Amino acid sequence: MRRREFIRLLGGAAAWPVAARAQQGAMPVVGFLSSGTPPATMLAALARGLQDGGFVERKNFVFVYRRADSDYADYRALATELLNSRAALILAIGGTPSALGAQSATTRVPIVFYIGGDPVERGLVRSLSRPDTNSTGVSFLSAALGEKRLELLRDLLPKATSIGMLTNPSNPDGEKENRDVQSAANTLAIDLRTARASSAAEFEPAFEALGQQRVGALLVGTDAFFNINRDRLIALAARHRLPAIYDRRDYVAAGGLISYGHDRVDAYHQIGVYAGRILKGEKPADLPVMQPTKFELVINRQTAKTLSLDIPPSLLALAD
Repeated sequence: MRRREFIRLLGGAAAWPVAARAQQGAMPVVGFLSSGTPPATMLAALARGLQDGGFVERKNFVFVYRRADSDYADYRALATELLNSRAALILAIGGTPSALGAQSATTRVPIVFYIGGDPVERGLVRSLSRPDTNSTGVSFLSAALGEKRLELLRDLLPKATSIGMLTNPSNPDGEKENRDVQSAANTLAIDLRTARASSAAEFEPAFEALGQQRVGALLVGTDAFFNINRDRLIALAARHRLPAIYDRRDYVAAGGLISYGHDRVDAYHQIGVYAGRILKGEKPADLPVMQPTKFELVINRQTAKTLSLDIPPSLLALAD
């Protein structure tokens, strides 16, 4: 999705000239720091969460938007740009790299993050129950979910003894997820082969390497950059006839085989709720880091048919 489409979904505030925003009075500015444009359903959930607190875009707050795309090193500079726009709050939606970039730019302005890693381990908060910093938000435990995805692949393809995993070395959570999946693979007697890609140019060589190693399936790691390029990854999986599991239903809707992850719509709603509470004066230090309680398994039966796969009844019974 292009930037102008994102602006349209958010109501156009990000496109307003600074002078025009100033004429709106003392509306707080909410910075939106992401790796790409979230789906419309996620943005609508975020808006509902803000509305729960009485905040409606262009009526009593405005968005300023910055996107890092594939270069996670840009997050600190982009967060600084948001601060220069007098952001009263930064929503770091681009995973752990965006949260770390925002916090490295400010220890004063509140940050609401959406990350896959452990925020305590990353130094974003002191504890989940009481952050005691300028940051709080949602942590969706990508490493633990990676282990579950490997188990689901094993259930889908019980004869597969070798499974590939695609990770992004630029993502600080990627290697931990890989280590945890490797530990689960050892327990399940699965030979896990890892391929790494941090740019679109590295996708095809990564798939070629996995093909040469004759892996029977693929686990795509949790990574916002991968999601931006989901159509490319799905096409490569189809070309190599690799049954692949992903972290979110967006992939399955676009033609991917199977996904398992938390309910992202619910997570975005919670982020909006926290944003509203902070805009009303509450401090991130006092707001516990939330963790998802809703998870979903999604299967594309047409893709399974194309791959000549029979989905076990046990998986179909669990699918959302």
